[in-house]
Amino acid sequence: MGRPREHDDRTRTALLEAAERIVAERGPAGLSVRAVADAAGTSTRAVYSLFGSKDGLLVEALARDAFEFLYAEIDQLEETDDPAADLIDVGVLVFRRLVREHPALYRIAFQRVVPGLEASPELTATRQRAWSQLVGKLERLERAGLLGGKPAPEAAAEFNSMMEGLGNAELRGAVLRLLPEGREEEAWRNALTTVVRGWAA
Repeated sequence: MGRPREHDDRTRTALLEAAERIVAERGPAGLSVRAVADAAGTSTRAVYSLFGSKDGLLVEALARDAFEFLYAEIDQLEETDDPAADLIDVGVLVFRRLVREHPALYRIAFQRVVPGLEASPELTATRQRAWSQLVGKLERLERAGLLGGKPAPEAAAEFNSMMEGLGNAELRGAVLRLLPEGREEEAWRNALTTVVRGWAA
């Protein structure tokens, strides 16, 4: 009979949730192996055993979680016969949720708030899977003749840039407010709709 694992998936989840809270509350400078272990009610040994290091915790787990969240949530969206509306829902219903519900993950994955961290092969693969999924949504518009001849990957880059810009604006909140207070979701939908209509025009 094999030896039971000392640190299981529950410990991993607890450490990730603790790390996300710390980054959200104190910024990446507040993250340390000891802080994460204490917040999760476990030992520093558990952090090193599961993630290898502080950098490993960030790159291999938190950043990857952001792209895994996007992939899983987009995968659950019901596809309709309107590829333009489906694409806008990707931004409003999924990407915006990442920004609002997991701002620390968003900042690590998209704003690159942790200096000097390089993407590992595992993180690169996870990010590429989510990117390919987004390109697939644009390919539906391409097949419907709604991209005006623009290649789907190029359109995906433009759409992603708009989502990131909206996400950054919403996270700033009252500091240099750009989105109308209380109408942020409407602003997201209007902006993304403008981009999609622009391609068709």
